[in-house]
Amino acid sequence: MARSNTRPTSRDVAQAAGVSQAAVSLVLGDKWRGRVSEATAERVREAARDLGYRPNLAARNLRLGRTRTVLLVVPALTTEFFAGVYTGAARVAADHGFGVVLYPSPEGIGPARDPFASAQAALDGVIASSMAADALTAIRGDQLPLVMLDSDPSGSLGAATVNLDIADGIRQVATHLLDLGHRRFLHLAADVPSWTFEVRARELAARLATVPGTSVRTARAPISIDGALAAAEAALAAPGPRPTALVCDDDKLAAGAYKAVRRLGLRVPDDISVTGLDDLALACTTSVVACSSVRSARKSFFIAPRAKIEPEPVAA
Repeated sequence: MARSNTRPTSRDVAQAAGVSQAAVSLVLGDKWRGRVSEATAERVREAARDLGYRPNLAARNLRLGRTRTVLLVVPALTTEFFAGVYTGAARVAADHGFGVVLYPSPEGIGPARDPFASAQAALDGVIASSMAADALTAIRGDQLPLVMLDSDPSGSLGAATVNLDIADGIRQVATHLLDLGHRRFLHLAADVPSWTFEVRARELAARLATVPGTSVRTARAPISIDGALAAAEAALAAPGPRPTALVCDDDKLAAGAYKAVRRLGLRVPDDISVTGLDDLALACTTSVVACSSVRSARKSFFIAPRAKIEPEPVAA
């Protein structure tokens, strides 16, 4: 079938297939079952392919009042964790005919600015990772559906929440180190006022408190290798008994801590054990046998809202 120089329309498809435009709309909108025969549906699809017809999504969205676009807000693009979150969101969204726009908020975890003239007109929904629900007010308004990832369920302001079981991951780390005989701990904590890091600190302290003779000190560091190196080196060189186990809030902190340990002439794991969380690629490149991490099933963020997702332990 010859193609003209003009863009084919649904009327052209209907004429070529010998059906009405309504039938074309049903078939190409995947709403034909029970309304037209399978043979007719295939004839419409074949005519559309031959003509090179593509539905005018802009016109359809305008007619339906939908954009089929979701905004994914993250506090930063400095770790591969958020890249994994985006990949998972984009894959599932595509399966349902939606697109995902990634927006690293310039304010980090603080109140995010609306990147559009009106997000409520440009979007069908918002996904936010590792942020508080009230930080999305300017974007979400009181109209857009919101799904929170890695965020405080009690502060979700009615939004759906999907969280990894961070508490169990930290308990696994602590139990692993306690079973190795460690009693003096250093917690290298992310210097970020975020629910997910508060959970890590709380659960670590609670688990260690169940074992008599165990102590834990805390050193805070920005989430960067250089920041972690400086904080860990200062804490490990401080007066008093040196910790034998270093629990880091994430793998980037663990990489900096590992460098600090080496700089001080200590051996991992002979003199000190180092653990991280998230199972970033960085954890493996630091030292295959010396650094332990807990794998977070980031792809599982997008299975269902309000899911409790178990972390998968990774042995040193």
